[in-house]
Amino acid sequence: MARNEEKAQSMLNRFITMKAEEKKKPKERRPFLASECRDLSEADKWRQQIMREIGRKVAEIQNEGLGEHRLRDLNDEINKLIREKSHWERRIVELGGPNYAKHSAKMTDLDGNIVDVPNPGGRGPGYRYFGAAKKLPGVKELFEKPPELRKRRTRYDIYKRIDASYYGYRDDEDGVLERLEGPAEEAMRREAAEEWRRLDEVRREARKGVKSGEVAEVSAVAREMLREEEEEVVEEERQREKEEEREKREFIVHVPLPDEKEIERRVLEKKKMELLSKYVSEGLMEEQTEAKDMLNIQR
Repeated sequence: MARNEEKAQSMLNRFITMKAEEKKKPKERRPFLASECRDLSEADKWRQQIMREIGRKVAEIQNEGLGEHRLRDLNDEINKLIREKSHWERRIVELGGPNYAKHSAKMTDLDGNIVDVPNPGGRGPGYRYFGAAKKLPGVKELFEKPPELRKRRTRYDIYKRIDASYYGYRDDEDGVLERLEGPAEEAMRREAAEEWRRLDEVRREARKGVKSGEVAEVSAVAREMLREEEEEVVEEERQREKEEEREKREFIVHVPLPDEKEIERRVLEKKKMELLSKYVSEGLMEEQTEAKDMLNIQR
């Protein structure tokens, strides 16, 4: 019984649906050209219809399991609808409506960053990729940023940021270093002064003990200090003797050395004699020498 009632109910539902469709007006088709539309409300309605179609197809293209060919076809269809939407938006502006293109969504890469869409035509949006189409082979590389080439710094770039504060010449200007080193410096000075007083007292006691002949009572520290003083005196004597020997070994020239003019004159005379000996006979040379002796000429 329930089976027949279900059948009847199903037939009734079909009949009611059919009658409702008969009462409806014939379904209007979207004009092929946006310029054919003369009504602003109609143009806005067709734009909304295109937006719904784009939304359905964008939701479908998110599925990565559709296959490469289906994803490419869906992406082409979405781009076609986007171009058609831009035509209707321009038509709406021509009819006195709002400019929807001014607030349109931007294209983003896989990380969500806005990407400029290249458009060789210069009008309307360029070709875009949506959903899983961004990960297709040959498309993923378009969204990858080229690796940043790290420019190697030159020596000039390194040294132009270096000033006096880099070498620590301005550490005392802020006063921080002085506050930190002040107590430590005072403590070191105090310790050095106390050590010097202690050694001075030990040195005096040792000298007194040596002078009075009480060598046995002199402490080991005093004896060590006296020995160090003796070694210092002996070392100074040795250094003095070495300096005296070095002064004795220095060679002193007592012969006057010729200056530059004298050297030039002698070199010139030597060259002149070589030329004379080469081109003048010995007899002529002897006659010239005798003539110079007779006239008392030195040169």
